[in-house]
Amino acid sequence: MTAAPTPLRSFRADQLNVEVFADTAALSTSVALRVRDLLSAAIAARGSAAAILATGNSQIRFLKELVALGGVDWSKVTLFHMDEYLGVPADHPACFRRYMKERVASLVHPRAFHYLGGDADLPLDECARYTALLKAQPIDLCCLGVGENGHIAFNDPPVARFDDAHWVKLVKLDEACKMQQVKEGHFPSLEAVPPYAFTLTIPALCSAKKMICLAPEKRKALPIKAALQGPVSTDCPASYLRTQPQCDLLLDTDSASLL
Repeated sequence: MTAAPTPLRSFRADQLNVEVFADTAALSTSVALRVRDLLSAAIAARGSAAAILATGNSQIRFLKELVALGGVDWSKVTLFHMDEYLGVPADHPACFRRYMKERVASLVHPRAFHYLGGDADLPLDECARYTALLKAQPIDLCCLGVGENGHIAFNDPPVARFDDAHWVKLVKLDEACKMQQVKEGHFPSLEAVPPYAFTLTIPALCSAKKMICLAPEKRKALPIKAALQGPVSTDCPASYLRTQPQCDLLLDTDSASLL
């Protein structure tokens, strides 16, 4: 049985629980164990579970560990993802549907994995379709990350709304967000990054009974400092997590280095 790593320190930022781990390995193991236990508990209580997962480089190690752990009856789990580029086909290397199929769905075979169709012919209808799927059952868990510009999902500072009336919407990606996609190797140039994307909104993400946000690496130190020590503002959308008592923010020593 995998032992749960102990955080180096824990504290609260307003209503948000924050834990700092020695390194990315310890952080990823801790998240994988929590997610396994949360999904198993939901299945035991209700006979099924539903979760929203994030893509991005920060999630890869955690997802690999979660799949390897076992202990979840995935045939009783419905999964969603939180964003997708507009106009990108399902076989594109940067497609989030492809990311989820390769790293999760093809390995654990959940009851359902509902994908955002980035290349849908009617994008606004796709927003409505996905909203209905999300609202069809309680969301037990949302696993998310923090972008270099402080975004959560594709809620970049110019388009983030804490009181958004929508659950899924089309947004224009800002320059910092697009540059992160290039630096992470998903696109060859800034011009190659699609200008628009689908995203679950902040109210949709926060509708989950439990949220676990993992934000490792030195490049996340500035947005983490802004999220935890700056104002709660759409200038750093992740700062809104400080109003969510059901959320745990897990950091490593690198991402917590400016706190």
